[in-house]
Parts: sequence; C-alpha cells; structure tokens
Amino acid sequence: MKNGTILIAVGQDAAMDTLAAKLETIRAIPAKVAILLVGEVPEFPYYAASIPPYGGSVIPPEWQEAVVKNNAALKAKQDEIETLLQQHDVAGGVSVISTEPSRIADAIARRAMLCDVAMVSDDLRDPGTLFRQVVYGVLFQSPIGVLLNDTDATALQQPKRIFVAWNTHLHTARAVHQALPLLRQAEQVTIGTIDPVMSEYYEGEDPGVDVAGWLTHHGCNVTVQQYTSGGNEIGQCILDRSKEAGADLIVMGSYSHSRTREALFGGTTRTLMEQTEQPVFLAH
Repeated sequence: MKNGTILIAVGQDAAMDTLAAKLETIRAIPAKVAILLVGEVPEFPYYAASIPPYGGSVIPPEWQEAVVKNNAALKAKQDEIETLLQQHDVAGGVSVISTEPSRIADAIARRAMLCDVAMVSDDLRDPGTLFRQVVYGVLFQSPIGVLLNDTDATALQQPKRIFVAWNTHLHTARAVHQALPLLRQAEQVTIGTIDPVMSEYYEGEDPGVDVAGWLTHHGCNVTVQQYTSGGNEIGQCILDRSKEAGADLIVMGSYSHSRTREALFGGTTRTLMEQTEQPVFLAH
C-alpha cells in the first residue's frame, strides 16, 4: 500500500489511541489517509411537526437543539482528529458525514472512489446500523475492498501470514486481485478451500492450485489446503482454519448470496463481518 490512500471511517466515540496506532503504521508505509467522521442526524419527529393555517411548517425546537448539539460534537471530534494527524505527520484530511442512515452508503461510496482500501473503526459497530451502511457503501458502490478488525493497521504494512478463503466465484477472484499488494508482502499465503467440488466445471480437479500458480508468478510464497466442513457453518470453518494456519489476515469475497438472504438466514459474509477477533479483508 505504499503511496496509497487509506480511507478510515470512524464515529464520534472513536478512541484516539487506537486511531493514533493506525496513523503511526500508515506513516511508516508511507501512505495518505482520508478520515471520514460518520455521524447520524437526530431522527426528525414527524409526529411533532405542525403546519399552521398560514405560513410555513413549524419545526420542533427540541429537534433543532439536538441537531446543533450533534454538529458541535462532530466538529469538536473533527478538530481532535486533525490535531492527531499533525502530531503524527500523516498526509491527508478529515471530513464529516452527518446524514440519515439510509444515505450513509452513498456518501461513503463517493469518497471511496479514489482510495485504495477502506478501514472501519470498531466504535461504529454500536449501533450496528452505521457499521453496516459504511461497509455496504464500500463493498457494493465502490471499487475497493474493506479491512475489518485491524486495530493498528499492521495488515497494511507487512502481514506475515494470509489465509485466502478460495472458491471460483467472481467475488472471491476480485478480493484476491484487490488484496494482491498485501499478498505480495506476506511471508506465507495459504489458499484454503472448504468442501470444494472437484470437477472440471466447478472448482477444478485440484481446487486452489490454479490461483496458487498465479500468485506464485507474482512472487508469493503459496501453499494449498483443502478442508471439509464436517457439516459446520462455512464462516466458522474459515475462522478456525485460519487460526490453525497462524494467519494474521483473512482474504475473502463477500455476498455470493443476496444481502436479504444473509440478513434473514445468516451466511459466511455475515459471520466474518460480525466477528471481531480476526482481521479480514472483504471485497465484492
């Protein structure tokens, strides 16, 4: 990621020490940052708005006060982060997104267009609505991938072991292509396939060998492992196998099924997104 631009989405409650650790790593790469401070506009009380017989509508003063207070808190946080950038001598800037949750994905996507990778701060996980909208904006509306759970950005600088959850879906191939700068830096790359269909028209007769050859041509040190799930959930199998491989980063394609299906019934992407122990790079 040398000379790249790292998009970092944070919330009002982002811990400055955690952000400082990320900035120090990014400074050493070196890379530029685009920090987005994400906030949610107080919900408008439509039930309290009134329209008099003559003139404009009446906006509840309590809501106006809440908006002013929210904007002031965001501005104070923005100033704090800008000071942190100067202290760590990292190139970049801070901008604020304060809107309804349904519009956050669009706002994130516009800013991600000219970045190389996105990171999402853990403080956005509560409430989960903001976290999901930020991740969706990157995955579905921008050309880059998203890195989760990498608290000090070590996976960006020089990951030691990377576990690639491989299948022949387009989303997985995109994830590998987007993560190629990281894969080239790694000491060891493990291509892991779970319950592969060993057929010429599915996963191939020796699943994972083809992508391993391609990565080897790019200078990666690659091994291939084929696993059985044993009837367990695929996402948990990926987490377990990556731990066994000693991986400090998982690379995976996201949402091979629809978001609605995963929201209702769960799925591999949802499992990897909701866990907070292992760093994961997702692309769609």
